[in-house]
Formats: sequence, C-alpha cells, structure tokens
Amino acid sequence: MPFGLTNAPTIFMDLMNRIFRPYLDRFVVVFIDDILIYSRNESEHAEHLRMVLQILREKKLFAKFSKSEFWLHEVGFLGHVVSGDGIRVDPSKILAIVNWKPPKDVSEVRSFLGLAGYYRRFVEGFSMIASPMTKLLQKNVKFDWTEECQLSFEKLKERLTKAPVLVQPESGKEFVIYSDASSIGLGCVLMQEGKVVAYAS
Repeated sequence: MPFGLTNAPTIFMDLMNRIFRPYLDRFVVVFIDDILIYSRNESEHAEHLRMVLQILREKKLFAKFSKSEFWLHEVGFLGHVVSGDGIRVDPSKILAIVNWKPPKDVSEVRSFLGLAGYYRRFVEGFSMIASPMTKLLQKNVKFDWTEECQLSFEKLKERLTKAPVLVQPESGKEFVIYSDASSIGLGCVLMQEGKVVAYAS
C-alpha cells in the first residue's frame, strides 16, 4: 500500500483486524502494523507465534525482522508496559503528564484530560477527582482556574505516577465488583482474587 494516502492507515488496520479476527483478544492485539502476541507459557507462545507468522505468509504480508522482537517477558505497547505481572502505565508516557503546566484555557484543560483519561482505568475515582476541571469544559462556563482545579490537576498527576499494576483477567475465575456513588459521580473497581483488573468512573 503506498505511503501518503489519507486513509491508508484505516484500510490497513481493517485488513489486519480481518485476517487476525479469530485470534484477537485471545492471544493477539493489532494496532495498525504492530502485532502483539501474548501467551501464558513458552510452549503456548511458540504455537501462537507460528500461527501468526503462518497467516502473514498466507496473506503475503511481510514483517521486517529488524523491527521485530521475540520472546520478551515485558513489552511497551500503546503507552502501557505489559508483562506476566499485568499491565502498568508506561513511565515515559506519564512523564508528559507529570511535566504538564497548569492549563491556561479550556483547550489546554481538554488536552490534559484527554491524555490523562487514556489511563483512567488505573485511577480509582478518576471522574470525581477530575470533576472541577471537567466543569470548565461545559458550554457557557467562564474559564476560571481555581484552587480546587489546581488541587484536582495535582491529584490526578500524583495518582497516575502511583498507578497500580492491573492484572489480566482469567476466565473461569470469580470476579468481584465494588461500586460507590455520590452526588458528583459514580465509581467502581473490578477485581479478581483481590487484585485490581480495572477502575471505572
């Protein structure tokens, strides 16, 4: 596919999703031309790797060996670090949030919340913490960066730097959901065997 076509990434992503559909969310994650293969053990991984490479061969798609990494116990992928222990935020990506200066207008608030929101499943009570800043995004609200907004901003940054490692859910094991509600928001945590799978709010 030629470079520079406006919709080339979308078309290629659709192709990759179609050819790997039987394996998506079972042991393959695809993002444009990045393919992540995950497994529970080495023998299973060898089989998964063989299956993926076979599909690439059948579809006449090529993986550049110099850009490929194999048999990793930990991998950075889409702003996360994935390992046998679970998923955590990529410290290099969080650095951008930590170094973010207080917003000076609504557009900067929206940008900050967009980036921080990408990691919201790692932060308990994200929407409640972000509430003072979120109110600034409403129509007909004058931008006024109050002390409450500043505290919200700092607390979100702190929570993201101390975000937990989220475990991958395992089928066949019991889940527990804890929920909470107040006048400013709803929140819940999905857990398995006492470990956090994800926060939602």
